[in-house]
Amino acid sequence: MNLGLEARVALVGGASRGLGRGVAEELAAEGASVAVCARESVSLDATANALGALALPADLSVGGEPARVVNACAEHFGRLDIVVANAGGPPAGGFASVGPAEWRDATALVFTSAVELATAAVPHMRRGGWGRILFVTSITARQPVDNLLLSNALRPAVLGFAHSLAREVARDGITVNAILPGYTRTERMVELGVGDETVAEIPAGRLGEPRELAAAAAFLVSERASYITGAALPVDGGWLRGMF
Repeated sequence: MNLGLEARVALVGGASRGLGRGVAEELAAEGASVAVCARESVSLDATANALGALALPADLSVGGEPARVVNACAEHFGRLDIVVANAGGPPAGGFASVGPAEWRDATALVFTSAVELATAAVPHMRRGGWGRILFVTSITARQPVDNLLLSNALRPAVLGFAHSLAREVARDGITVNAILPGYTRTERMVELGVGDETVAEIPAGRLGEPRELAAAAAFLVSERASYITGAALPVDGGWLRGMF
């Protein structure tokens, strides 16, 4: 299937490793011009060099940085068509261990960065009459996971923003969707201590691979997905139990 990404410009957040890097690799393989963004410049440069991508070091949880990165990408390539808002996950913890500072930092990382990326990107996409915004969230947006209070609370907020924005920009040729990764073989899973007991709860019987998530992401930001907007697609091996 030709996804129609050869002439498109994509900005991918959190792209130095894990899911973000997987998405950047997939978009580059489909022929898109890619800019990659992450906090850690050494691993980001390695990713950019491997993909022939533009490296834009930034901490997207810092106010103003999402807009700076979006505008730098558009200035470098002369346009911006695709934004993949991916900024990683907040620390694990329950109610007793999460204080005001943790809530503030997690909100900036998970929610505010996503809003600021979209706010900066939409004017560029409107000028081009075409755009794709994809929020990388989590299965916690649909079903809470024990000891992930911050993620359980903030990921649904991103879905609410995505769905609302999708309705406002659809007539501009811009789609807005979310993708909900399940338990996937990344450094994040190591940090969370995911073990055999968790894997046993996945109907597919295994962890997902970043390339599997990336394939779904590439479709959602493609020309072929032009009539899909306001959607939230789980890529979780069947872990989610809800009907919707």
